[in-house]
Amino acid sequence: MANCKGIAVLTRLTYAEVHHGAEGRKQLLESLEPAQRAMLEGHVLPHAWVPFDLFIALNVNADRLFGSGDLSLCRTMGAWSAEKSLPTLFRIFYRFGTPMFIFGKAAKLWSHHYDSGWLEPQSPAPNEVRLLIHDLQSPHRAHCLSVLGWAGRSIEMSGGKLVVQEETRCRTRGAPVCELRLTWT
Repeated sequence: MANCKGIAVLTRLTYAEVHHGAEGRKQLLESLEPAQRAMLEGHVLPHAWVPFDLFIALNVNADRLFGSGDLSLCRTMGAWSAEKSLPTLFRIFYRFGTPMFIFGKAAKLWSHHYDSGWLEPQSPAPNEVRLLIHDLQSPHRAHCLSVLGWAGRSIEMSGGKLVVQEETRCRTRGAPVCELRLTWT
């Protein structure tokens, strides 16, 4: 089973509370399977490994409870988490780095956030990136959309204005790799 860092699940709970109050956080917790809920009601550390399935369940259930049920809220939560989970030290990269510099750093740090898969940023043209997610053990569209939201907000935080933000391929639909495409001015 794949794992991700606790910060990923903690930001989803925080998103629910900030945008829907304590009742929203409670609803999201109650929507989980008992074992998942018990894990979160314990003490999850931001840098601890947690099951990737828990991250997916939080995204899917939050979208069902607070979104439109089409997983689009996953992109919104990914964008929100780009700012909220960013350590102060890395904010300087956003202020002075280019989007491609940031995505290059993200690729190198992938294994610090996930114990499965890897990220490959490609730049086929100026102000365009294709983020390829390879070999993630349990691919899920909620994850792809979350990464897409994070990437879009990362571009904005580094001074770019998004033009295109789309998921072009996904392993859940038979593609060999998940691919996200973003362009900016």
